[in-house]
Amino acid sequence: MPALRASTALAVTLLALTLPQAASAPAFALPARPGLSAEPSPSTVTVTGEGSATAAPDLALISAGVDVTAKTSKEALAAQNTASNALLDAVRAQGVEERDIRTESLSLSPVYEDQNGASTLTGYEAAQSFSVKIRDIGKTGAVLQAITDATGNAGRIHSVAFDIADPAPLHARAREAAHDDAHTKASQYARLSGHQLGRLVSLTEVGGDSRPVPVPVSAAAFDQTGTGVPVATGEIRDTITVTAVYELN
Repeated sequence: MPALRASTALAVTLLALTLPQAASAPAFALPARPGLSAEPSPSTVTVTGEGSATAAPDLALISAGVDVTAKTSKEALAAQNTASNALLDAVRAQGVEERDIRTESLSLSPVYEDQNGASTLTGYEAAQSFSVKIRDIGKTGAVLQAITDATGNAGRIHSVAFDIADPAPLHARAREAAHDDAHTKASQYARLSGHQLGRLVSLTEVGGDSRPVPVPVSAAAFDQTGTGVPVATGEIRDTITVTAVYELN
């Protein structure tokens, strides 16, 4: 029966080829779902830290000018020019450099008065204002006095502000204080919650402000003895706020 045996062998072979190869088939892992992790995310604490630093000002910023009124625009401009030149000469005589003197505004406008229910042109007003930076802060009062002496009734002192020429060291000290404040708060929260403070995850600076605040000078404050206008410089304060995120172990 050789033919029968050959047919049987062929059938067995074909059957074996069609059966699944369970023993040798490769194993495929299911794709990981987005957002799933084998390890849980570490706990974190978010705190806000605030730090301030102060420094004595080393320069003054004066806003001053002249304001005159005359019957005609030509007369008003001429009077304004005379008063402005007197102001500039007085400032320069106090040692203020040209780079520290700047014209801020210049105007000429008509002046009206209400007479018997109607507006009547009575003259013209001419004004000019300047910003003056005083690098020798001890001369601030003398410069103010010089301006008022030179300009008389036409002179105007709008404001005096104090600042520091290099704010970088002040900013640095305020940042250090803000960082320390945030770290102290985070350490306390970690201890209260039974954890240890871990690494710093992020640190964001919210803001810093050390801009000078104008100090108005009233007419009563002027020293008429000629020794200078009394001024108080105070101090410059810079405040910075940070938001910090720490891990909790």
